[in-house]
Amino acid sequence: MGTRGSSLREIPTGKLRLGMFVHDVGVSWVSHPFWRTKFLLETADDLATLRGLDVATVWIDTSKGLGELVTAPAPAAPASLAPGDDTAVAEPGAPLAPSVPDPVLTAQALCERARGVVVRMFQQARLGGGIDATAARELVDDMSRSIESHPSALLSLVRLKTADDYTYMHSVAVAALMISFARHLQLDSLRVRAAGMAGLLHDVGKSQVPLDVLNKPAELSATETAQVRRHPQLGHRLLVSRGGVDPEALDACLHHHEKFDGTGYPDGLVGEQITRLARMTAICDVYDAITSDRPYKRAWDPAHSVQRMASWHGHFDPRLFRAFVRTVGVYPIGALVRLESGRLAVVLDGSRDALTQPIVRVFYSIVEGRRVEPFVLDLSETGCDDRVSAKEVRGEWSDAELAELALP
Repeated sequence: MGTRGSSLREIPTGKLRLGMFVHDVGVSWVSHPFWRTKFLLETADDLATLRGLDVATVWIDTSKGLGELVTAPAPAAPASLAPGDDTAVAEPGAPLAPSVPDPVLTAQALCERARGVVVRMFQQARLGGGIDATAARELVDDMSRSIESHPSALLSLVRLKTADDYTYMHSVAVAALMISFARHLQLDSLRVRAAGMAGLLHDVGKSQVPLDVLNKPAELSATETAQVRRHPQLGHRLLVSRGGVDPEALDACLHHHEKFDGTGYPDGLVGEQITRLARMTAICDVYDAITSDRPYKRAWDPAHSVQRMASWHGHFDPRLFRAFVRTVGVYPIGALVRLESGRLAVVLDGSRDALTQPIVRVFYSIVEGRRVEPFVLDLSETGCDDRVSAKEVRGEWSDAELAELALP
């Protein structure tokens, strides 16, 4: 097997696994069934298709996905086996790990790649270069496939960003929220892609704002506020000049700070003068912002954030906001809740049947005043007599700790 660079590896087709990023199939694009030449391998169907191609090896990129599994040498056949009876002998090079993909590892590889794409995008824009719309579209498509396969894995991981990482991972998080939101609204695949692109690119204009203003750990001056408030026009101008971005996504980048009552900026649009995608982006942008640690403020709990956003009359489209709440759940992923049994739990996922009965991970007993071995509890399951009694104040629990507990 060979290498083309520090992150490219040529591996046997039989060693492909979900979570790998396929860099080169090794045949002309007209000779294989995939509409993209480079993509994250996320579904069992695609894995089976690749293994069924008449190619011995493929190239993968380990900087964008998983690498090869460590393999164990084949053990010697036991002497008691009869000649030709190899049913108890492991195949040479059999993987030590199971072949079933770990959705968290797959989503983690995608998150790392997404951060790299956004960092490069901001750096290139800051230096006067172009935005790579093709790389952005490919990333959005891979995120969409990941969310379709394991909705909570990617949404949980993007909550792990730090205050220092906020500018870049905020774009990734809003893209993930927009894709989930669009899928919940049952938009077609092109509109889902446009929604993801709007989320990924909505803040690219901040690449034109001085870093000391963006990262200032205190209240901005009037001049600094005016600089930041220009980022929608700056981003829109940058994207239009480079081309390749869907007009709906472009409009959302320009108008994601408009408010439903007309008090937003830059154009003071009212109600449905604001496109649906821009109204969706406004919701996802604010939700991720207030649930994230920032240089100048600590994050709010997800459930508390939804409650606060609902009280901001005139800010959001009421109909779309209600749909967003159904998308993330009354108790969103990562929310800290108190159960009727006197235990604390973190929300892992929403229930398919009841918004108020999520799937949670219990980790603390209030009655005993101590941590317990974490375990998963589906509150909607028949026979489960526990319920959420209240949204819990985060208190001593850190964002990172709760986000880790919220991983599937």
